[in-house]
Amino acid sequence: MVGLIWLCPGQGAQKVGMGKDLAEAFPAARDTFQAIDDALGVALSKIMFEGPEDELTATQNAQPAILAHSAAVFAALGSKATGAIGAAGHSLGEYSAYVTAGALEAPAAAKLVRRRGELMNKAGEERPGMMAAILGLATAQVEAACHEVSRQGSVAVAANLNAPDQTVISGDPEAVARAGEACKARGAKRVVPLKVSGAFHSPLMAPAANHLQLALERAPFQDPAFPVIANATAEAVKDTGRARRLLADQLTAPVRWVECMQHAARLAGEGTEARFVEIGPGTVLAGLLKRIVPGANVVSLGTANEVTKYMEAA
Repeated sequence: MVGLIWLCPGQGAQKVGMGKDLAEAFPAARDTFQAIDDALGVALSKIMFEGPEDELTATQNAQPAILAHSAAVFAALGSKATGAIGAAGHSLGEYSAYVTAGALEAPAAAKLVRRRGELMNKAGEERPGMMAAILGLATAQVEAACHEVSRQGSVAVAANLNAPDQTVISGDPEAVARAGEACKARGAKRVVPLKVSGAFHSPLMAPAANHLQLALERAPFQDPAFPVIANATAEAVKDTGRARRLLADQLTAPVRWVECMQHAARLAGEGTEARFVEIGPGTVLAGLLKRIVPGANVVSLGTANEVTKYMEAA
């Protein structure tokens, strides 16, 4: 017996042209894009299909675009999207995960992540921050470096715990720069600044989290049909109230992706094989999963061709 676990990517996976082949190949995907455009009052799908790139990468567009792409793949799968035992999404992907679990309709989820993107962008304008990926250093060492350089009024934290040797740090620019140097001194192979509009998943996002909580409370949530692993705690969420609280907490808490994947792998009980299916643009989450859970059964579905092959084989 095989139990599916949906994986939904986060910001950074967007690219011009995303989803266009899905809309052309699958009426259900096309309808999903149209429903999200209508809900937002913005021709988001046109930005996704045609660009320009700077408009697509703007936080308030990139986030709903990635969710729309994941939701379109899910819709295209139709009857082949059954048998799920859990879902997880990286950062904004957690909202996409709730779509797969039936807790949120795709248009409502898109409105939430667009609002989330606007709030995150505004928080970044009011208190500029930055993020950087630390490669080749254990997470505990990265956390120690951040603690060492953080001073009164200047913060650096481990924000995305993506793999045992890949951690993204976030915070005030000068503190992140100091933390990067401290990580190099501890043996990090590379420190790569990220192109983002703020210090996501850090205390600098607190103003955004407060406003997002209000939007989440008003959103038409239902209890998920199966567990969704929360970024903030790596726990399985099964009720609406907890989902809302942890999605708000997520803005200032680290994305505990390593623990999320370890927990997700345990969802498959005795006699059940976990099959991870990444839905949305790119293959980043599949790559991370292979480093966290060696030998994991995982496939990435982001293009019409990949979806078609999957459906034929299912």
